[in-house]
Amino acid sequence: MKDPSLRRSLTLFRAFLREQQEPERCYTLLARDAADQVEAYGAVKDRIVVDVGGGGGYFTEEFRRRGAQSFLFEPDPAELGAKPPEGSVVADGYLLPLADGVADVTFSSNVLEHVDDPQTFLSEMVRVTRPGGLIYVSFTNWYSPWGGHEWAPWHFLGADRARARYERRTGKKAKHTLGENLFAHHIGPTLRQVRARDDVSVVSARSRYWPFLAAGITKVPGVREFATWNLLLILRRCP
Repeated sequence: MKDPSLRRSLTLFRAFLREQQEPERCYTLLARDAADQVEAYGAVKDRIVVDVGGGGGYFTEEFRRRGAQSFLFEPDPAELGAKPPEGSVVADGYLLPLADGVADVTFSSNVLEHVDDPQTFLSEMVRVTRPGGLIYVSFTNWYSPWGGHEWAPWHFLGADRARARYERRTGKKAKHTLGENLFAHHIGPTLRQVRARDDVSVVSARSRYWPFLAAGITKVPGVREFATWNLLLILRRCP
């Protein structure tokens, strides 16, 4: 995959800044961009795409617009919203109600940081992907500027302090609590664990949003933990 344009990165960043005020615009843009990234490795038309943890279904709907048979599996009914995509299933990513090897593409965007056991989660994604199929996984690592999510960047000073500051400043209960629905996952250990697997090959490991040196950043220990922002892994299921 070639590094995307600076214009694309700026467009996504501006949409991201307005995510709370304009969620539909933000996630529609993000879904279109993610589908472009998947299609860099082959068209999804007439392919089976499994969207794991896709929330309101923006990714599922985008893959369907491109002709895919796309299905959403989301563990939290509240995240599905008022009008989830037709055929959406409430299901845990640790135990998908699917047979082995049914998906051409298994997709997960910004879910891994909300999973306590990422290796089991990834293993389940691999299980439902056919040999030769594609696995797309992106997540926000803990030392990213957005690692603490709504209470970032104060998470660098400690999760409890950052969460308390957010609630004091906004008067609202924070959505995320470290160790409950947000977990401190890191780039280095994740890359080592994935590369040690014998059931997938790593096609690409890169920063999802950077407009230049996207793959190079993830190769620099230490720096990558802060500069990657969001790690994108493209994996291929081994025969």
